[in-house]
Amino acid sequence: MKKIVLMMLAFAATVFGAEEAAEIVKVSVETDANGAMIAAYSMIAAGVGLGLAALGGAIGMGNTAAATIAGTARNPGLGGKLMTTMFIALAMIEAQVIYTLVIALIALYANPYLTVG
Repeated sequence: MKKIVLMMLAFAATVFGAEEAAEIVKVSVETDANGAMIAAYSMIAAGVGLGLAALGGAIGMGNTAAATIAGTARNPGLGGKLMTTMFIALAMIEAQVIYTLVIALIALYANPYLTVG
């Protein structure tokens, strides 16, 4: 639930910021210093965001695998069920990282702050 609220806040901030950025950026992106600065910051944000997402995903996947191994060691009869549940959890964790990749690609190639007003 927290993730959904934070994502909605991020989208709202993007919408309000895009209106403000459209007023600031009046000339072509190639010749505008503000456009170049926004593009540079977008690249940095995409790299840092993907790095943090990959780190969080790796930690989550490690914890999931460790819990599955511990559960299988305690009750080997449930190994198959635990493995199935682990793969579902790993897919959900990886989906979070892919969402971050999509947001980073949007920031790099379809940046709403680089629109010409």
